[in-house]
Amino acid sequence: MPAQPIRVAVVNDYELVVAGLAAMLAPFREQVVLVEADSGLPVVGDVDVVLFDTFARGEGGRGLEGLVASGTARIVVFSWHTDPGVVDRALREGADGYLHKALGAHEIVAALEKVCDGEVVRPDPRLAMTDPDLDRASGAWPGQREGLSPREGEILAYITQGLSNQEIAESTYLSINSVKTYIRTAYRKIGVTRRSQAVAWGMTNGFVPDRSRVRLAD
Repeated sequence: MPAQPIRVAVVNDYELVVAGLAAMLAPFREQVVLVEADSGLPVVGDVDVVLFDTFARGEGGRGLEGLVASGTARIVVFSWHTDPGVVDRALREGADGYLHKALGAHEIVAALEKVCDGEVVRPDPRLAMTDPDLDRASGAWPGQREGLSPREGEILAYITQGLSNQEIAESTYLSINSVKTYIRTAYRKIGVTRRSQAVAWGMTNGFVPDRSRVRLAD
């Protein structure tokens, strides 16, 4: 365990996701200090660990290369996408750890401590099949208050970004039929019937990627 609290930056393209993850870690101030929360902007603070939430990023976290190249902080991916091949690729590309989103805050903190001690942390293989619609979801996501599940919210985010069903399937490691099922249930919850309506709804309800930075500590 590190002698001093770990200085952490949380990163994702959606401010709500970043804020939710920061709120989860806030009670553990003696172990982690939240230095910075970034949405769509590079980390600029002096931190020990960047906790990278991959909501609506796909492929286990597009943008990992840029985080690895940006400095000396350790990078820990936080994702639903924990297929062993995805995890292996992220670690080869420079991630120092990879965590499943079914973890609770205390488990995340414990994993960050292990990473800072030099361990390479991987998700429990038993969690690899966990469906985010059936298990507890960590943090927050766009559409949560409207009743969208984590997976429905993620897929609606991809739709708002202009991805096709095939591209969404490739990004989420779901079958086309599963993607279509999630789209139908998401549309029913938000009261739309067409893709253009879903895009318009998403653009006015927090599904457009943000660009913001909040410095939480010096």
